[in-house]
Amino acid sequence: MSKAIETLVKKLRDLGLSYPDTFEDHPWGETAIKIRPQGKVFLFIGTHDDHVSFSVKLPSSRDMAVDIPWAEPTHYGMGKHGWVTGHLKSKNVPMDLIRAWVDESFRAIAPKKLVKQLDAR
Repeated sequence: MSKAIETLVKKLRDLGLSYPDTFEDHPWGETAIKIRPQGKVFLFIGTHDDHVSFSVKLPSSRDMAVDIPWAEPTHYGMGKHGWVTGHLKSKNVPMDLIRAWVDESFRAIAPKKLVKQLDAR
């Protein structure tokens, strides 16, 4: 894995773990960022030789997201439930958009109490 891919994975991981009551798990060889106490996933991160994939739940922006060339509905039937997977190379990564998607996913999955805590920051 290239240094640029490692850096991108670290950015995504750090972003996910910046939300309250989150932790990292590694099911199926991927990184999953989950919310305590239920352990529900709001961000999956997968590494590949030449890109990073990430999956988020986008109840509001899913239709717009899947129109982007590097994004698609998540496989395994998750796409029909609002999950979107992005495939990123290490150059020209739209971090502002990715931050917005991770935020939307956290808010869609997290208990209302945590969302209120996030909004109070």
